Order: sequence, then C-alpha cells, then structure tokens
Amino acid sequence: MEMLYSITTGVLSTCGLYLILRGRTFPVVVGLTLLSYAVNLFLFSMGGLTTDGATVVHGNGEGHYADPLPQALVLTAIVIGFAMTAFVVILAMRARSEVGNDHVDGKKEDRE
Repeated sequence: MEMLYSITTGVLSTCGLYLILRGRTFPVVVGLTLLSYAVNLFLFSMGGLTTDGATVVHGNGEGHYADPLPQALVLTAIVIGFAMTAFVVILAMRARSEVGNDHVDGKKEDRE
C-alpha cells in the first residue's frame, strides 16, 4: 500500500512539475492541480496508512485507530485548492482577453 502511494505521489509530482514549466496557461493550471493532488496524497500518507483502524477511539483508548488530523488537513487542502484553481482559471481567462494570447510570459508567437 505504501509503495502504491509513493509511486502515485511521485508520478503526480513529476507530471505536475512538467506541466507547470509549459508555456501556455492551461497546462500550467492543470500542472498546479496535479501538484496539489500530490501534496494531498503526501499529507494523507503522513498519518500512517491503516486499513483496519477505527475512526473513533473505543472506550478507554486502547486499540488501533486512524489519526483524524491528516484527514482534516487533506479536506481543508482540497477546499483551498479548488478555490485557488477557480481563481487561477478566471485570472488566465482575463489575461487571455486583455493580452490576446495565452502564453505565460505574455509574448506572442512569431508566425510567418
């Protein structure tokens, strides 16, 4: 289970970083989204991956239970990531309408 999480986190990080370095705004937005998914998986895996843990501590606290803090952090990160993605998409649409192209640096392509 840990190997699957680490491989998935690595692939998402690599793809997100590659897309962030592209010259157009849409791949940059998708890359930021993939990178935020990778961070969410990383935060979730830091709590320890348990498959048989209870969500609430039983009785006097004995037994194996799941840590709720990483779950709360990931839930908060998902909400903030969604809001930031919506903001970046609107910002990219506004820049496209004002500049006339969707390059990250604002320069036009040389077309002959």
